[in-house]
Amino acid sequence: MRQYGMFVALILIAVLFQVLTDGILLRPLNVTNLILQNSYILVLAVGMVLIIILGHIDLSVGSVAAFVGAISGILIINHHMNVFLAVIISLLVGAVIGAWQGFWVAYVKIPAFIVTLAGMLLFRGLTMLVLQGQSIAPYPDSFQSMSSGFIPDIFHGESLHIFTIVIGLVFSVIYIINEAGVRKTQVKYGFQVSSQGLFIAKLVAMIAIINAFTYVLATYDGIPNILVILFALVVIYSFVSKKTIMGRHIYAIGGNEKAAGLSGIKTKKVVFLSFVNMGVLAALSGLVFAARLNAATPKAGNNFELDAIAACFIGGASAYGGIGTVGGAIIGGLVMGIMNNGMSILGLGIDWQQAIKGLVLLAAVAFDIWNKNKAS
Repeated sequence: MRQYGMFVALILIAVLFQVLTDGILLRPLNVTNLILQNSYILVLAVGMVLIIILGHIDLSVGSVAAFVGAISGILIINHHMNVFLAVIISLLVGAVIGAWQGFWVAYVKIPAFIVTLAGMLLFRGLTMLVLQGQSIAPYPDSFQSMSSGFIPDIFHGESLHIFTIVIGLVFSVIYIINEAGVRKTQVKYGFQVSSQGLFIAKLVAMIAIINAFTYVLATYDGIPNILVILFALVVIYSFVSKKTIMGRHIYAIGGNEKAAGLSGIKTKKVVFLSFVNMGVLAALSGLVFAARLNAATPKAGNNFELDAIAACFIGGASAYGGIGTVGGAIIGGLVMGIMNNGMSILGLGIDWQQAIKGLVLLAAVAFDIWNKNKAS
C-alpha cells in the first residue's frame, strides 16, 4: 500500500505543480532538466536505501562525492588521463572509502552515525586540501556526455526523436509480458490476485505513463545518457534486493540482526559489503555531478546526504530498518525533485522550500511509525 501510495502521490504532486506553473513543469525541456538535476541524488538513494534497510545511515556520501569528483578533476584535467581509466580509478577510490568506513561499522562495531559523521568531516577536508580551495575546469566533452549527453537517434528523426518512441513501445511490450507472467505464476500456485478488470486497468495506466514520458523526451533531444545509467542501477539493485541471497540477508539483518546472525548469516560481511557498495555509488554520484557542473569544486556534494536520506524515507523505507525498496527510493527522490523544481518555478524562496521539504520528510516518517504501530 505504501509503495503504490507514493507512486500515486508522485503523480498527484506532478499534476498539482503542472497546474500551478501553468504547464511549465512537464514541458520537454523542463522534464529533461528534472532528470539531469536530480540524477546524482537518485544514484545516492539507490545505495542509501540498502544502508537504511540494514538499520544504518551514511552521512558521508556528499563529502565522498565531492572528494571523488576532485580526484577525477585532477586526473582528467590536470594530468590529462584517459577518461575511462580515470572513471575506473575514481570508482575504486570510492570502494576503498566504503571499505574503510564499513570496517569500523561492521567489525569494530562503532555506530554508523559516528563513523560516517567523521567521514563527512574527513573527506570534506581532504577535498579542500587536494583542490587547494579552488575549482578545476573544464572537463573534456567525452566526460561531460555521461551527465549531459543523449542517446543518438538511429532513425534520424527531424522534429521527433524516433528511437526514443521505439524504446517506449518496446518497454511497454516487455512490461505486459512480465506482468502477465507474474500473474500466471501467482494463479498457478493459488496466490490471491487482483480482478481481471483491475489488472487490465493497471496495465493500461502504466503503458500510458511509459509512452507519455518517452514522447515528452522525444520532442526534445531524446533519452539522456544518465537516464540509461539510472535505469540500469534500478534494475540491477532491484534484482539483487529481491531475488538474491545477498538481498534477503540485507532485509533479514535489518529486521533483526541478532536473529540473522544466529541463523547463519554472516552479518559483518553483509554490512561491510553494503558500505563498500555505498562508497562506489557515492563516487559515481560525484562523477555525475562533476560532469554536470563541468568542474571539480570544493563546494560539491553539500547536503547530498540529506536529500538522499529524505528520498529513501519519503519512498517508504523504515526508520527502524528491514523495510524499503529501490523503486520506492527513486519515487521519493522524484517527489523531492519535482517539489524543488516546481517551487523554484513558482518563485518560492529557498527558506520556504527547505521548510516545506522538512515537513514532508517528517510526515513520511510519522506515517511509517503510525503504520508500524497499527500493524502491531
